[in-house]
Amino acid sequence: MTDVTGLRRRTQELLAGRPPADTDRLEFLRARFDAGLAWVHFPEGLGGLGLPRSLQPVVDAELAAAGAPDNDPRRIGIGLGMAAPTILQYGTEEQKARFLRPLWTGEEVWCQLFSEPGAGSDLAALGTRAVRDGDDWVVDGQKVWTSSAHLARWAILIARTDPDVPKHRGITYFVCDMTDPGVEVRPLRQITGEAEFNEVFLTGVRIPDAHRLGGIGDGWRVAQTTLNNERVAIGGMRLPREGGMIGPVSRTWRERPELRTHDLHQRLLKLWVDAEVTRLTGERLRQQLVAGQPGPEGAGMKLSFARLNQEISGLEVELRGEEGLLYDDWTMRRPELVDFTGRDAGYRYLRAKGNSIEGGTSEVLLNIVAERVLGLPAEPRTDKDVAWKDLAR
Repeated sequence: MTDVTGLRRRTQELLAGRPPADTDRLEFLRARFDAGLAWVHFPEGLGGLGLPRSLQPVVDAELAAAGAPDNDPRRIGIGLGMAAPTILQYGTEEQKARFLRPLWTGEEVWCQLFSEPGAGSDLAALGTRAVRDGDDWVVDGQKVWTSSAHLARWAILIARTDPDVPKHRGITYFVCDMTDPGVEVRPLRQITGEAEFNEVFLTGVRIPDAHRLGGIGDGWRVAQTTLNNERVAIGGMRLPREGGMIGPVSRTWRERPELRTHDLHQRLLKLWVDAEVTRLTGERLRQQLVAGQPGPEGAGMKLSFARLNQEISGLEVELRGEEGLLYDDWTMRRPELVDFTGRDAGYRYLRAKGNSIEGGTSEVLLNIVAERVLGLPAEPRTDKDVAWKDLAR
């Protein structure tokens, strides 16, 4: 099957066999995965049909028109956008068969154990250790800024397995069971008042070697797949016109004429154009993804996403004046997902401050764009050939 007609026929067969109105949500999602309609560009047997990624909207449109349930992609975004592509590229056949189906249906939530208190922007300097013990690895260390750790069953984890080689070469990539002994999750309260992310302490956590992704010491290369997909997932979301942050401020402008000034009008026009340019650039990026793996272009999209969110939310606060920073649900909540558009302006303004940090700081992404997109000379790196154990910390 290579054409749109055949794909529509398969989708209609799924709907006929599992009418959404009469079928349990999870049963329907499992059946959709098994029919190869979860992500059509994945291989057969792993939720796909080996078709071009560009055909996925055909399936999505047919199912949406029939009222079929989705897999709540925002809730399981780390699994969908970061873990799944990495497992597909580097996982064994057993790992793919075990993890991808419950990941896609949302039965198992994933989180990302990468950043550490002393290794954020310089991620390769991480110090969490994994020591081989027979068929297991024993992991000790601390991770931070871990979204959804309080909900997750599984985590993608990078740890240092060889301190005697330069920092980029002594890292290995694992899948960690968040329910195992020795895993402790503590909430981190944010400026918004809630705690959507966490710090995670790993003390003597045993991970079987069967849960290693890629080769021993090859974790940095594997992690690049995750990071490239993360930036696309954050900055390259498909949005309608006036989707995202620009939507609420545009509505406020139309509905509250008493708030308007000439200066704010000029700034809103500029940001509206910037948001539309970014949205269309995201469409071009997704077209490139049809042909292969995401590249450094995702860094540029994530940069634009962070800048726009911060500028637009700042403009919205100014537009609303005294009411701008107020919002009703200032509580120590443990949310399942971040809601940028369904909350008050004050929340959006405060939460957007994190956009230039999460998924790679804007400063790091500027270096990536400069070196890998524009071809500018790389910054001097004096520690490139120094063993990790000899680095100043």
